[in-house]
Amino acid sequence: MGDAIDIRGVRKTFGSKVAVAGLDLVIPEGSLYAFIGPNGAGKTTTIRMIMSIIFPDAGELTVLGRRSAVESKDRIGYLPEERGLYRKMRVGGFLNFMGRLKGIDAGALDRAVREWLGRVGLGDVYGKKCEELSKGMQQKVQFISAVIHKPDLIILDEPFSGLDPVNRRLLRQLIEEEHAAGRTVIFSTHAMFEAEQLCDRVFMIHKGEKVLDDPLSTVWERYDPRTIVVEPAGHLSGVDLAPLQRLAGVERVDRGGTGIEVTVREGADQSEVLGEVARAVRAVKVELKRPSLEDIFIQLVGEDAEPADREAAGQGSGVGAGAERSVSVG
Repeated sequence: MGDAIDIRGVRKTFGSKVAVAGLDLVIPEGSLYAFIGPNGAGKTTTIRMIMSIIFPDAGELTVLGRRSAVESKDRIGYLPEERGLYRKMRVGGFLNFMGRLKGIDAGALDRAVREWLGRVGLGDVYGKKCEELSKGMQQKVQFISAVIHKPDLIILDEPFSGLDPVNRRLLRQLIEEEHAAGRTVIFSTHAMFEAEQLCDRVFMIHKGEKVLDDPLSTVWERYDPRTIVVEPAGHLSGVDLAPLQRLAGVERVDRGGTGIEVTVREGADQSEVLGEVARAVRAVKVELKRPSLEDIFIQLVGEDAEPADREAAGQGSGVGAGAERSVSVG
């Protein structure tokens, strides 16, 4: 397989602001790639250059082997960050129109439209005007318009923004299905927990500069877990932290809302410290917690990191959060 996208030394400025600085990025065909970083990091600017909506000041890029996305437009599905439908058009008519633009045979198109609407729980909106739909419904209609022609490359800019948990899960499933069908899928998000749950490769950008570009499995191997989470057997307030604080391999002990977090000292053997912690306190569970992508981002950019998005902060943060990836013992 070749490369779906090849970016070499791309730079883009807007006045005095450097939006993307000398970016090199290669995205293999068949990847499920996440572009992550805070708002304003350069994700959307990069995507717009890939889509030939704007053009770089310097550098080169190819898309599906061509010098411009325009040359491969019928092989690309794109969901832009700025949502927009023909509000007065009826949903079925809009999707049929978009399908015809992408070259779908008219005989099969309307059936495909109805099938897709059923898949996303919108089987009863075919005859409604787009403006009558909720924002979440409109977003699902736009997703259909991006993938109905079975493109080789799908680019989704902040696809989860504004969706409730049920529709977030549905969209993740649909993205996974498109990827399983052999398509290259790129999605951008400032909510890094979404990338943890979905992608197989991650591109992290901050202030226009690449800070990470690796398979997710490599990221987890590189950034060893250094936090041990303890769920005490008794009430949290009654746990004596002194025995934990005295352990040679422990750097810090923090009492959280529902448990205790023990930070392993740099260079110490995590497995040995985990065993010592388990012997030092009466606990229901002792876990080695893997750092989140947000933790890794902050580690990479340090004090220069912008505050985490509120939406992301509500997911996968704190002791026992659902986004933790941990190894349990005892």
